[in-house]
Order: sequence, then structure tokens, then C-alpha cells
Amino acid sequence: MRDFKISIELDILKRTDLFCQLCSSILFLGLRFNSKKDDDMEFNEQTLLGRTGLMAGRLGIASGYGAPAAAIEEAFERGCNYMTWGTFMKGYSQHMREAVRNIIAKGQRDRMVLAMFSYAHQSFLTEHFFVKGLKSAVLDYADILILGFFPRRPSKRIIDGVMRLKEKGLVRFIGLSGHNRKLFPQLHKDGIFDVFHIRYNAVHRGAETESFPFLTGQPRPGVVNFTSTAWGKLLKPKKMPPGEQAPAAAECYRFVLSHPAVDVCMTGPRTIDEMR
Repeated sequence: MRDFKISIELDILKRTDLFCQLCSSILFLGLRFNSKKDDDMEFNEQTLLGRTGLMAGRLGIASGYGAPAAAIEEAFERGCNYMTWGTFMKGYSQHMREAVRNIIAKGQRDRMVLAMFSYAHQSFLTEHFFVKGLKSAVLDYADILILGFFPRRPSKRIIDGVMRLKEKGLVRFIGLSGHNRKLFPQLHKDGIFDVFHIRYNAVHRGAETESFPFLTGQPRPGVVNFTSTAWGKLLKPKKMPPGEQAPAAAECYRFVLSHPAVDVCMTGPRTIDEMR
């Protein structure tokens, strides 16, 4: 593995805040990488997704980036069985729908962990598009329904609505995604949510102090990260300190997964080559 140990001089530290943040993050990234051997972590291994009891691959596949069905199915065969699929507009993908159908047709539904996202923020629309998504993929149920992009606690009406879906057997577990890191510990105390999707990467490390330490104990929620490459910033050579190469996406995934609180790291491949 590339050695990320770097020397950051005082004049570099006085540059723009973003550049300084990236510099210090890359240094931290290197220290975390150098503390683990390459063979310590296998991307195709599976882990327990918290209190759900589901076994999930360490790398998840997000549907919103255009990966073809064949790429998704190949990744599934290699152990990437955690998949997210948007029920309406954002994250909706015909390729993911096709892949899900093909996996089910092969009799492998029990191996798949499908998390369906809803960004409706309204009880009726959440149920409407969720059920419509199930039917379009020929599914009887989803493993997880993720309430997407919530900066604050969902209303009682929304929570009551998703609990009704759970009671009907249309979804097994409930999750939530958002950027407000302090919200997740609050919701964990309620005991309603089984999975949290949390932003975490080498640049945005606030979850290490504001979220992760409070999501412990039994039963603990499953923790899935997103934006492990900081929306691609960590992959851009221009964002690196002078003389340093940008890390590969796989190295950013290793950074995220080296934190013991993270169960699954989401990926956003666009092509079959990126998937591989």
C-alpha cells in the first residue's frame, strides 16, 4: 500500500481552510492505513448489521449512479449483498430493479439485503411509492426502509406510517439517513430505528465524536456510511498536498471500514469497470 506519511509545513497549514482540512485528513488517513495490513480486511467478507441480525457484505451498492444490472449482479456474487434503491426519483434505477429481479429469479432472495429509500417526507407518499417500488421489482417485502435525508426527528405521522408497513410485513426493519450527526444518538434511545446511514470519511470525521460513541450497547443499530470519498474530493490530485498522489476509492473504503463502528461502506460505481 502507498505510504501516506507526509510532512505538512507551516506555510501549507496557513492556506485555505478546506485545503488545510484535506491535508490533515490525508495525514490521518495515512496513519489509519499504515496501522492495518492489506490482508487484514477483505471487502467480500460479511458482518452482522447490528440488531437486524442480517449478514451484509462490507461494501454496499447504491443505485443512483448508473451501474448496469450485470455489474450489480456480479458484485452480488462476490459478496456485495447490501443494496440501496430509491423508491421515487432520487436513487431510482431501472438497472437496480433489473438486477433485483434477476437475483430473485435465481432463488437468491434470502442472500440479498435490500434497503429501499424514501425521500417523500410525507406518510401517504412514503407508503405509496414504497409499495409501488415493491411491485415493480416483484418483491413481497424489503429488508429495510430508509427514511432519507432527515435533518431532524421525523414526525409522529411518518413514524406511525412506516410502523404500519412493518406490521403488514412489507418491511422488516426501519432506518434513517441524514447529515445531522447528533440526531442519531437521540433516535437510538427511542429504539425505533434499526439502521442508520451516516456521512463519514477522512474529511468529515465528526461522527467519531458525535455519533459512533453513542450507538453502542445491545441491541445496537446497524451503521452504514455514505460519501466515503467526500463526493470525490479525496480522489482529486488537485486537492492533495504538493507531491502527494490522491488515494484510490478502495483506500477510502478501507479507511471507513477500519473504524469498528461502521458495518457497511456504500459505494457509487457508474460502470462495470468501476465496480470491479
